Amino acid sequence: MSDEGNPQQAPTAHKLQTPIGMHDILPDDHEFFTFIKKVVRHRARQCGFRRITTPILEATEVFQRGIGDATDIVDKEMYTFTDKGDRSMTLKPEGTAGVVRSYIEHGMKELPQPVQLYYIEPHFRYDKPQKGRYRQFWQFGIEIIGETDPALDAQIIDLANRINEDLGIAHLFQIQINNIGCPKCRTKYKEELVNFYIGKERSLCENCQDRLHKNPLRLLDCKAEDCRILAELAPKFEQYRCPTCVEFHTKLKGYLDELKIEYVENPKLVRGLDYYTGTVFEFWDKTEGAQNAIGGGGRYDGLTELMGGQPTPAVGYAAGLERIIGHMHKEGIKVPSKDDLHIFVAQLGDDAKKKCLTLLNQLRERGIKAVGALGKGSMKAQMRLADKFKVPYTLIMGITEVREGVVIVRNMQKGQQRPVPFDEVVEEVVKLIGEENLDKYSPGELLY
Repeated sequence: MSDEGNPQQAPTAHKLQTPIGMHDILPDDHEFFTFIKKVVRHRARQCGFRRITTPILEATEVFQRGIGDATDIVDKEMYTFTDKGDRSMTLKPEGTAGVVRSYIEHGMKELPQPVQLYYIEPHFRYDKPQKGRYRQFWQFGIEIIGETDPALDAQIIDLANRINEDLGIAHLFQIQINNIGCPKCRTKYKEELVNFYIGKERSLCENCQDRLHKNPLRLLDCKAEDCRILAELAPKFEQYRCPTCVEFHTKLKGYLDELKIEYVENPKLVRGLDYYTGTVFEFWDKTEGAQNAIGGGGRYDGLTELMGGQPTPAVGYAAGLERIIGHMHKEGIKVPSKDDLHIFVAQLGDDAKKKCLTLLNQLRERGIKAVGALGKGSMKAQMRLADKFKVPYTLIMGITEVREGVVIVRNMQKGQQRPVPFDEVVEEVVKLIGEENLDKYSPGELLY
């Protein structure tokens, strides 16, 4: 039997979707992203921070040196590949290492110190996707490089807290602080910590068994039940802090008290990156604790030297935008939207369409957000579309209106309409919308 009358069925096309752990930022989501970015920019500029953007792709060595080979990020979570030049490259998993690389490369040591920088960028980690945790995620970060003073640490914590207040979520979090010491006193503590855990390896989870000799401080913040019990019994770091670190931490707490910032001292808080020294802090969810923290930071006085620069003290903070937005949704917080349209322009006929193009430009240049249906739809179909856009007013032009030089202005809520001369319709719409509601734009103004 011939196959001519029974052609083989074409294979079903594979459904294309976002990669696992990554997500589209849809228009409604972007309203929250835009709002957060504006808050961060405003608060950062108030404090003299300037914006920096480092490449999404860096030499792998930037993160191996900066974050540390013994960290979970470098060991398990980085997106690393060899490029066509046989170089090992990595999608950046965090922002600080790249900022420090830039500080060294561009000679920022010669600028007035400290250098204050902020960023708002996407980052990448091959992590297990879960609530508020993605493989591509956005963070904003603030860094102060070139000075060591507990007052700067307090200012970083205060700035992060003010941003949370502006976003309406500060009351959801508890600020956890600790001081993990300088390299000298921390080395002694690590030795005592390892000695305590030797012989107890069978009680540790698989990750902590690996951390014991690579990164023993991380044993203290493991969430596994048996590991938490051992961490409670382990030596406490405050017994090993040198006098200089004790004084620094005492001053920091005094500054936070002066700023009326509530905090909790947490001796088990260590952070997950090797470059931290001295002050560390995190914003923990009051109900879910570290499992739903939105951000953290601390002092990294040795990182610049570790990456090939001169010894340079620094302190910083970073927070996840997706996690922040999740908390804003949970609180039912609404953000201002500038996407709502003012005017829909409906037209019928070629001459009306020509006039419509000119009118749309005139409206937009005046600060009126306007859209027109330039297809072949009937007037009835265009008015249904205007309803869907939820515009307060629709401008209507047909053959008769073009001939008479007028535009019909329709109040969509009241269903009332009246003709207005074409040359006067833009100013008439401005009166109806209100000068204060216009989306004004000047190419010369600072937009970024």
